[in-house]
Amino acid sequence: MPGVLFRCAAAELQGAVLSGFPVPMRDPAIGPQTRESQSHSGTRRAAQGLRAAGWWQPAADGAGSESCSEAGSLYELTHRTLQLDLHAEPGPRLAELIREIFPVDAVAIFDRELHAVYQAGQWRTDPTEMAQNVFHFETTSDDPSTGVSRRVLRLGAVPIGSLALRGETSPLVNDAIADIAAITFDRYRATANEIRIEAEREAERMRTAVLDGLAHAYKTPLTAIRVAASGLAEMRKLTPAQADLVALIDEQAQSLSDLTTKLLRTARLAADGAGGGRGFELQFSSISAATLLEEAAALVAGRAGDLRVELPESDLTLVADARLLSMLLAQYAENAAKYADPGTPITLRAESSGEEAIFSVRNFGPVISQVDRERIFERFYRSAAGAERAPGTGIGLSVAKRVALAHGGSVWVSSGEQEGTTFFAAIPLLAAAKSEPDGLESVQSELAKPAQSKGKAAARAAASHERSIAV
Repeated sequence: MPGVLFRCAAAELQGAVLSGFPVPMRDPAIGPQTRESQSHSGTRRAAQGLRAAGWWQPAADGAGSESCSEAGSLYELTHRTLQLDLHAEPGPRLAELIREIFPVDAVAIFDRELHAVYQAGQWRTDPTEMAQNVFHFETTSDDPSTGVSRRVLRLGAVPIGSLALRGETSPLVNDAIADIAAITFDRYRATANEIRIEAEREAERMRTAVLDGLAHAYKTPLTAIRVAASGLAEMRKLTPAQADLVALIDEQAQSLSDLTTKLLRTARLAADGAGGGRGFELQFSSISAATLLEEAAALVAGRAGDLRVELPESDLTLVADARLLSMLLAQYAENAAKYADPGTPITLRAESSGEEAIFSVRNFGPVISQVDRERIFERFYRSAAGAERAPGTGIGLSVAKRVALAHGGSVWVSSGEQEGTTFFAAIPLLAAAKSEPDGLESVQSELAKPAQSKGKAAARAAASHERSIAV
């Protein structure tokens, strides 16, 4: 397309040169004949300069105007595609514009992403298969006998569709039309992605607000129910059947209370991602990895027959929010106990890797498929295998993910028949430095305090972080 526009400009300049454009004269004494003579002399020099530069070669009559007509048509197509409403698929309108602006009888455009073919004009046979073949076989051709031109639509080196034209257009113009079409589809997809992302953010904000409100609303009546159940139990005048009913009320009220607590936590943790600001403040302190593993193990000790704790570095210490990390590991451990096959081991492990502490919980139970692994940390999502094995809400793992993200870390899962299922959480040893502008200072002050669980790993990590800041 730039070549066509440039040749159009050169053709206009050629016309101006050949017609003898006026040459400014400073000497008023020069007469008309001398002025004309100087004008022709300037014309000849300009023409010679254009030829020498290779910007102009004498063309047959009408060639220059044809080139300008093509350039004008390309400009019009570009201008009108920029005015398209990108909230709707551009394919149908784009095909109509090409047929309207250029001397073509029929147009077919194939969009790979939507797997749709858009047509304009009259084709002798259905062009759907031809347009798809152009894309799949990456065919670029101009057939003078049929007047059909084929082009692959590309963004860089990536094919995104194809274009077929039947009419009287030059190969260079066909290339330019294909480029404009590809850019139009790219603009549409970018707009669609922006709309989708914004809609997801808005939905997440609304869902977070609703969950937060419901959780708070449930807390008060649940507390009252538990207090009443405890009061009834303390009366000591209940029959065994009545006592069992009161115990059941208290147990289920506690389950609902725990669920609402999880909803509140996940809503607050989600506030950072949905609203742009953290819905809570992390409370940083120096934590022993051994303590975190022991607390998580204690939660499931009665439900796991073979419970193992592995800590290759006994002095592994990190600076993070102890309450939130305990909640993350408790969720991992509870999930492992819930879905483990009877009699199989559950292993809780922590080790350092670079500037991170890697926590993991492994069990042997239902294998999580690859599709489920990609979504299992989404809120309310449950894997097919897990849903059949035990009840659940699909909230816990999303909370674990939010905890890791709040510390600047990450979570993932691996699963297989032989190796079992392992949930991982990578937490920076100096999470405060990852989460706060003045995090390094808070880490240094925390490490300077005498504490039971400070060890060599945290000191080495602090020194490493100082070196990286200095660099």
